Amino acid sequence: MEYNTNRLKLVIPEYGRNIHKMIDYAIQIKNRKERNKCAWSIIKLMTYSNPGFNKEIPYFQHKLWNQLFFMSKYQLDIDPPFPKPNPEKKIQVSSKKAVYPEYLTNFRYYGKIIRNMIHVAVHCKDKQKKEGLFYAIANTMKKNYLRWNKNIVEDDVIFQDLKVLSKGKICLMNNTDPLLQSSHILLNTKRKKNYLNNRKKA
Repeated sequence: MEYNTNRLKLVIPEYGRNIHKMIDYAIQIKNRKERNKCAWSIIKLMTYSNPGFNKEIPYFQHKLWNQLFFMSKYQLDIDPPFPKPNPEKKIQVSSKKAVYPEYLTNFRYYGKIIRNMIHVAVHCKDKQKKEGLFYAIANTMKKNYLRWNKNIVEDDVIFQDLKVLSKGKICLMNNTDPLLQSSHILLNTKRKKNYLNNRKKA
């Protein structure tokens, strides 16, 4: 078995090993006409690897040809529809790590809406309404927690998570009012699921 760690490093990993192998094959083709034909086939495959771009934009096509030469380490002798890139001016391949929204990496099961609710509650000026919003948020968090984790959860866990999500601005740890019971939430969730399933069958 051949492991990736033993293989040559890909120039532009996003295109995969097969594209790189095709480019290596094209370099070895002696007939210029056949070599050009092979290059166009590779460009076509590279186009399919970029579904988010408008294929008719000249800049996009030019970029693909530049990348083709770059991956061939400028050894591919063909007749492209655009000026050949300068080997001394290498293409900058982005290695920037994707930055995901906080709600996708931290307490993702609570969702983005909870964070919006916390923002609204924290900035609410009516003290009585504010307290009610805090408990409404905590109950919603408990429902979301049980929906994804399917376990019984203590109120203190929800209160602690709420304190973290609100960056310490909402603290219900010392309050005595309990949240909705886990068994009650799970029962309602089950009833709702059965109701939706029955509607689909009807």
